[in-house]
Amino acid sequence: LALALFLGSNIGNFDRPGAEALLTSLRGALRTKDSLLLGADLVKPELALLLAYDDPLGVTAAFNRNLLVRLNGELDADFDLERFTHRAVWNECESRVEMHLVSTCAHRVRLEKAAMAIDLTEGESIWTESSYKYRPTEIVELVEHAGFACRAQWLDHEDPFALSLFEAV
Repeated sequence: LALALFLGSNIGNFDRPGAEALLTSLRGALRTKDSLLLGADLVKPELALLLAYDDPLGVTAAFNRNLLVRLNGELDADFDLERFTHRAVWNECESRVEMHLVSTCAHRVRLEKAAMAIDLTEGESIWTESSYKYRPTEIVELVEHAGFACRAQWLDHEDPFALSLFEAV
């Protein structure tokens, strides 16, 4: 028997169809009775989520702006980091935190190696990341739809997180 581990909350990096496709593919690689141990970040109060993705020390903002640094280096772009602010948004309907880089003024950015230019307006955002959050029952439904049966689920209510054990059926 095999045990597949997908810990942290990496499943949250995928939208629902992507998560389902990944889990279905994983199920196809496992035999009946093999197991999957899956970690998933749970829905938290909006303020807690926003503080996690827009922390007072600016760590997440620096991480987000680093995408522009990478584009400048790898695509010979000319993003001016000072022209962007970081914004985290809780999208309750989609159950995800969205990270954006928001243009503080109208300007043009060139990406030489991609042979393109982008005109940005003041307030326009570049959506850089989504982090999906789950309710415990949603995790079970998602994974069971991919061909697994839930055998156990442990919840951390202090920092809402679920660790769930599934068996391939």
